[in-house]
This record gives sequence, structure tokens and C-alpha cells, in this order.
Amino acid sequence: MDRLRVATVTRGDLVRDVSVQGRVVAAVSPMLYATASGTITLEVDAGAIVEEGQILAVVDSPELTNRLKQAQSSQEQLSMQLERQRIESRQQALEKRKAADLADVALVAAEREKRRADQANEVSVISVIDFEKAQDDLRNAELAAAHAVADADLFDERLAFEVRARELELQRQELLVADLQRQVDELYIRSPVSGVVGDLLLGQKAAVSRDMPVMAVVDLTRFEIDAQVPESYADDLGLGMTAEILIGTDRFAGTLVAVSPEIINSQVSGRIRFVGEMPTNIRQNQRLTTRILIEEKPNVLTLQRGQFLETGGGRIAYVLDGQGLAVRKPILIGARSLGAVEIQEGLDEGDQVVISSIEQFRGAESVLITD
Repeated sequence: MDRLRVATVTRGDLVRDVSVQGRVVAAVSPMLYATASGTITLEVDAGAIVEEGQILAVVDSPELTNRLKQAQSSQEQLSMQLERQRIESRQQALEKRKAADLADVALVAAEREKRRADQANEVSVISVIDFEKAQDDLRNAELAAAHAVADADLFDERLAFEVRARELELQRQELLVADLQRQVDELYIRSPVSGVVGDLLLGQKAAVSRDMPVMAVVDLTRFEIDAQVPESYADDLGLGMTAEILIGTDRFAGTLVAVSPEIINSQVSGRIRFVGEMPTNIRQNQRLTTRILIEEKPNVLTLQRGQFLETGGGRIAYVLDGQGLAVRKPILIGARSLGAVEIQEGLDEGDQVVISSIEQFRGAESVLITD
């Protein structure tokens, strides 16, 4: 009996989990890049503590700055042309309205002459030719007035169209200036987060090209755990699983937020994020023990893990009958955790089971156990 390990079948909750070593990494560690070609001036040193929005480096790009000044000059010129067009449009519109008003005055005069001719014709003191001429003059005046008004209205539309075209041209130039101004503003490389400057990838006053990496900023207030999980658990991992992170004697809650789609060196990478309270005494690349809760089964028969699982293939167990015999029984194993297994068939609650190696029993149906 001294050579055997015995455990009791109990009923309770089985938590299927995996314990792995994790490495603390910054959840936010953006890499900063040069936004244009030129010469860079670094404003901070590696390891410096920076605030969000602080200027970390400045790129001197004469070409981009010159393009902005040219675009601004063109914008001012187009703005002046637009104002000139508006003044000229109002002046030309006034001339057309003046012509329409004069035509209206001529129409009133023709109508007066026509009334005089009508009265003279009634008393037969005007010749037929003069009477018909008065009628023709009135008709001409009516046509001239109508055409003058129509011409003025059409001219107003044309002037409005020309002013609108100038406005659109100015708007296009304003968009170009705004885009170039944005590019010039981006020459001042600012920190996207509050944290610590990582390694500087360029020297002071170095020549840079567009999209060349400059430095990284590490946010030390938000950490995650980069865990390497054995390949055997790869199929069981799922996003959103609960995790428990052990730091000294303290335990912190976490959740599995990412799982790598590939297996490297018989391991799969996972990323665990702290939930709720963030520990204050951890450092980047620190090694921590992490427990990922894969599955929880309530109210099931459980048995402590032991070598009997390997030597018996997980299908055989030897149960003590209380009379000095260990009796062989076929069993069916369900879920497994680090310390226990689920017993689905073959054993009852309270059974005393040999959990040490059963290889020495050689498959016997019963074995006499002596003190």
C-alpha cells in the first residue's frame, strides 16, 4: 500500500484550464514614421517620458514647404480674381438694367404718341401714313423693351455662372492648400500616446525618406500578456475566455483577446488583456504565470489526475473494495484539467481509486493490496 497513491471520486465543479508562462508586453506601442523626405531633428532622447501630443521630432522639407507657399499664393490670386469678377459682374449687370430701363422709357413715349395719333385720327387731322407710323413705333418700342428685359435677365444668369465657376476654382485651390498645410503640420512628429520613447532608429540631423521608421513610443499604462500555449490546447482556445494572471501573491482577472492562427515550435501564441484593475508593479518583458480557463463543468464526478491515466490509457482504473483488493474497472474519461479529470462512466462517488501507475498490476482483474 505504501507504493500506491489513492484518491477518492468526488462530485463537484471541474474547471478545465491550462497554466502557461506569459511575457508582459505593451498593449499600445505605435511606431512613428517620417511623413516626408528631408532632414530630421530629434527633440527627445531614448527613454524620455513624453505626453500625448508632444513634439518628438521635426522633419525639415524645403520642397513641401515651398509647394505650400506657392499654393497659398495661387489661392490669394484666385481670391482677388473672384472679387474682381463680382465687381465686374455687378457693373455689367447695371449696364444691362440701364438699357432695359431706357427701353421702358421709350415704350412709355411710344404709347403716348400712339394715344395722340388715335385722338387725331378720330377728328381726321392726321394722315394715314403718320397714324400707321405711330402704330409701328409703338410695336418697335414694345419689342425693344421686351428684348432688353430678357437680355438683362439672361446676362444676370451668365454672370452668376461665371462667378460660380470662379468660386469653384477657388474652392479647389483651398482644398489643395489645406492638404499641403496638413502635410506640413505632419512634419512635426507628435506622440500619439503618453509613455516612454523606445529606441531611436535614426541619428540627429539624418536624411530621411517618406515612411522611414523613426522611433517607437511605449504606453506603460496599458499592458497585455503574450502567452505561449502548448499545441495540444490549440483547438480548445477561443476568444473571450477568462484568464487569471498571478503576480506574486496577487491574482488579476484577464481575458483572451487574440489567438495566433499558426503553430510555431509546438506552441500557439495568445494575447491576454487585463480586465478591470491594472497592476502597477509590472514591467515590460516581465515573466508571469497565467492560467487560462478553457471550460467549466458543474456538478460532475471528478478524480485527481495521476499516472494511471497514461499506464491504463485512460480506460482502466483499479478501485479498492475495502477488503484488501483492488478491482479492475473500465472507465470513460471526459474533460481534463491540470489537477483532475471528469469521470463519465465506470466509477461512483466515494470510490477509492489507485491513481499511481498501474503498470505493475499487469492487467489483472483483481490485485491483493497488503499493508
